[in-house]
Amino acid sequence: MSGGLLSLLGRLNISLAVTSYQSGRLYLLGRNPKGGLMVNEQYFRKAMGLCYHEGSLYLAALGHIYRMENCLRPQERMDSLFTQCFLPRTTHLTGQVNAHDVGISDKGEVLFVNTRYNCISTLSDRHSFRPVWKPSFISKIIAEDRCHLNGMAMAEGRPRFVTAVSKSDTIDGWRDRRSDGGIVMDVEKNSIVCEGLSMPHSPRLYRGKLWVLNSGTGELGVVNMESNRFEPLVFCPGFLRGLSFHENYAFVGLSRPRYERFEGLALEDRLKQADSEPWTGVQVIDLTTGSCVQWFRIDGPIAELYDVAVLPDIVCAKSFSPATDESLGIVTIADEC
Repeated sequence: MSGGLLSLLGRLNISLAVTSYQSGRLYLLGRNPKGGLMVNEQYFRKAMGLCYHEGSLYLAALGHIYRMENCLRPQERMDSLFTQCFLPRTTHLTGQVNAHDVGISDKGEVLFVNTRYNCISTLSDRHSFRPVWKPSFISKIIAEDRCHLNGMAMAEGRPRFVTAVSKSDTIDGWRDRRSDGGIVMDVEKNSIVCEGLSMPHSPRLYRGKLWVLNSGTGELGVVNMESNRFEPLVFCPGFLRGLSFHENYAFVGLSRPRYERFEGLALEDRLKQADSEPWTGVQVIDLTTGSCVQWFRIDGPIAELYDVAVLPDIVCAKSFSPATDESLGIVTIADEC
């Protein structure tokens, strides 16, 4: 961890949420009462997309979408430490859909990227999901992960842009297009606005710009909507997934390779040119200079992260996995009418 990370989190009055599908963990990074680092981790099998919306924390995990709520009142503390306590309050069983990014519509509906079925979906009271959009090149809703649709940029309660690893319409077709088949699509127009990318992820709209992680090259950048080209801002030493913004900073998730090397990706050569080893962790990028100003690095067996979310106005938070003895032992009562 960089020496100034905690002071930056304190100045911005934020905490961070990070998921790792490899370890099946949701990590909440905050500050303890003495000003030191506090990391709370809970098990959610194949934890993926995150969305913090109006005080609720949404999480996509294996076969489920969770909505978690803070059960503490403003002056309450758990264990004399945690200022927020996120308990799962609703769980939707989606089945094996390989859900990636998550967002909330202006109607309060949960939207998620349904990667296995190549579409954006919402929840259904009766069924596993209801498709609401698919790319124009996908001929039918089918469990074949044809293009590896993964990222979703929300604006004003609507999905505006998505990323996919390819525009393939055959089962697992994206796997042969990892190096340069990646695309960004305009959801409303159902058209491609940028192509030639390498495994793009985590599109986000911020300050009037469309930001994208070109994961296979290790670059954070923006899509120039006039030229329809990707313009890199900064190189980060890792496979990039997970992007969140606050004030003049981007919080970027980095991962090490799954099988020792980034085979077939330009990222492998970029790391050699930089004489650098790949990272797992979060880098904080100054949007003015493009410099990494703070960082949090994870060593050991945890190699792959998926998402990063900023939690504003939160000092130190804890989450609970469902159906554990600890979570079952917590009963809270709403105010009486």
